[in-house]
Amino acid sequence: MKKIHFIGIGGIGLSALAKFLVNDGHKISGSDIKQTEITNDLATNFDAKVTIPHHEDAVVDVDRVIYSAAVRPTNPEYQMAKTLGIELLSRKEALKSILGDKEVYAVGGAHGKSTTSAMLASIVPQSNALIGAISKEFGSNVRNYPNQKVIFEADESDESFLNSNPYLAIVTNVEPEHMEYYEYDETRFYNAYKNFLSLAKIRVINAEDAFLSSLELESIKLYPSKDIKNIEFILVDGEPHTKFELLTFGSFEVFGFGDHIALDASLAILGALELGESIEDIRKNLLNYKGIKKRFDIVQNQENCVVIDDYGHHPTEIKVTMQSLQTYKALRDFHTLTVIWQPHKYSRTMDNLQGFVECFEGVDELIIL
Repeated sequence: MKKIHFIGIGGIGLSALAKFLVNDGHKISGSDIKQTEITNDLATNFDAKVTIPHHEDAVVDVDRVIYSAAVRPTNPEYQMAKTLGIELLSRKEALKSILGDKEVYAVGGAHGKSTTSAMLASIVPQSNALIGAISKEFGSNVRNYPNQKVIFEADESDESFLNSNPYLAIVTNVEPEHMEYYEYDETRFYNAYKNFLSLAKIRVINAEDAFLSSLELESIKLYPSKDIKNIEFILVDGEPHTKFELLTFGSFEVFGFGDHIALDASLAILGALELGESIEDIRKNLLNYKGIKKRFDIVQNQENCVVIDDYGHHPTEIKVTMQSLQTYKALRDFHTLTVIWQPHKYSRTMDNLQGFVECFEGVDELIIL
């Protein structure tokens, strides 16, 4: 057992690693700038000592320090760990040791990777899961199971997906983002995805994505426009569901609205089939998927007013969310769609400014925070 401290433990990605390592037999502690629902959960349910705000004393008597990408070398805990000679790893570096001996089913992509990861966790229930969002099915960003199988949401923002040791790699789509990390070098960005897929023994891709379709890698290929048929949007107890047919496997139903939901589910289904799950178990277990927090998340549901929270922060994601909202508005017979948008990251906003201008087309009211 090691004592492992996390600087930035309140983040969705770092908190998942912390919870996972608790169940791997380690003692964890952490710090962040403020108390949140995530830090409270870690303290209450994972016996973690959480220091708010950061303080150099927090790293005394620990064996390893793992820090988030947001942490700078000026952080007092980072500096103290260096002074004391404690092993100091970024999240990206730590993935090698955490996932190196696991059978990892990694899901990457510009859009839909959290949703696809959570769907895969639903249809491969006998597996661990590390997801960059809270699955409503198991109420956490982590699920532990007593084996070496790990469903992992693989992050391209800092190339950390290259350290995820993928046995299975699913990629939903590829679109330049986080380009400040890649120094606005698109060749480097696309090569990172190619290298990620090359690491895997099994690959499942959206073959109608322009970049993915250009790769000469042996893969299970989904052609959404041909392989997914008869998409239908329905309400079940006021909540959104999508029905669709996939290839010769028959019909499926899944929580959520949109062609993208059918696409994400189809990629997860094809991945699960490659892992040996039966098609009937997949069909049944997909119904256990209840969505993820902050992705078309219905937080208030009344007869004449519904409030939906969605983390979509890129124009492509916002555009499909707007389409889903229009479908929901029509099915519920609502008259007004009001959207409140909070831009996320200055660099992303400026890099995609024209896309943000266009992606809210069709809304009745737009409020920008």
